Amino acid sequence: MTAPVEHSATVSPPVIRRLIDGGLIGALAIAVIGAAGYYLFPNNLALLTRMTAMALLVLSLDLVTGYCGVATLGHAALFGAGAYGAGIAAAHFGISEPLTMTLIGAVAGAVAGLVAGFVILRAHGLAQLVLSIAVIHLFHEAANKASRWTGGSDGLSGIMPNAVFGLFEFDLWGQTAYIYGLALLILVFVALKILVRSPFGMLARGVREDPVRVGAMGVSVHSVLLRVYVISGAVAGIGGALSAISTQVVGLDSLSFTLSAEALVMLVLGGTGSLYGALIGTIVFMFFEDTLSAINPFHWLTIIGALLVMVVLFAPKGLYGSAVALVGRFRRRQA
Repeated sequence: MTAPVEHSATVSPPVIRRLIDGGLIGALAIAVIGAAGYYLFPNNLALLTRMTAMALLVLSLDLVTGYCGVATLGHAALFGAGAYGAGIAAAHFGISEPLTMTLIGAVAGAVAGLVAGFVILRAHGLAQLVLSIAVIHLFHEAANKASRWTGGSDGLSGIMPNAVFGLFEFDLWGQTAYIYGLALLILVFVALKILVRSPFGMLARGVREDPVRVGAMGVSVHSVLLRVYVISGAVAGIGGALSAISTQVVGLDSLSFTLSAEALVMLVLGGTGSLYGALIGTIVFMFFEDTLSAINPFHWLTIIGALLVMVVLFAPKGLYGSAVALVGRFRRRQA
């Protein structure tokens, strides 16, 4: 009588190698594009750094919306929690080491993700969307009322980060802040690429596709979604901390509903359920926003709106998703 076969929960080395390779390709692409931006736009490094911080927010949103199917318009609460966490640590407690500030921002974002996820995941569909809007307004009002710590409507200033590793000072041109933000983006992207291709990432996708079947397998759907929300909060918190470090000020705009809506628009523009789509959507939206607002400061929103309508009508999977589908269709015809 043969012994039963035991299925190991560990991931085999070839699978690990594929996971790492997938992340490294994306990391290399980010590094190349980042280097090109550094040399092509040396006078706009502040904008590029802000773009990097927003990319972290959109990546975190993609985790819960694109990979888990959770509808939310309150994700800026996690970004703002990270920004205020890093800012309060520097302004009130004298913690000005950039890596420590970033870690504090990640922890603050994760805690905010735990709180927000606990509330939002209690509902589904439209009710879930309404709860997410309520969460962002509650976080915004809490930061406004706690003016002793947050500066209220005036914002939190006095954030003076030290040199990175004691060697690289944050200069007026924003070179150090940009390179630091780019390094953070690369590390986070590789980590998320490994995560979404891991068994846990596959489980999260299964929850999005068929939560009933996943629950019937004995898996707690709510637990999976809450863990993803906490991870997403940590990523958004890193983006918020980067924003606080690079601008040296934190305002209520980091907790605004507008920021949440813009992040969702960037994600839809690039394509949900794809980390590459999140990055492409962020770059395209912010590039058009900066360029068009400079050319036509009164009607640039109209042009942005028209762009979004065209993307939704003619590229419903987003820019990246539609491009991948088009390439796949071409290859099938060639075969």
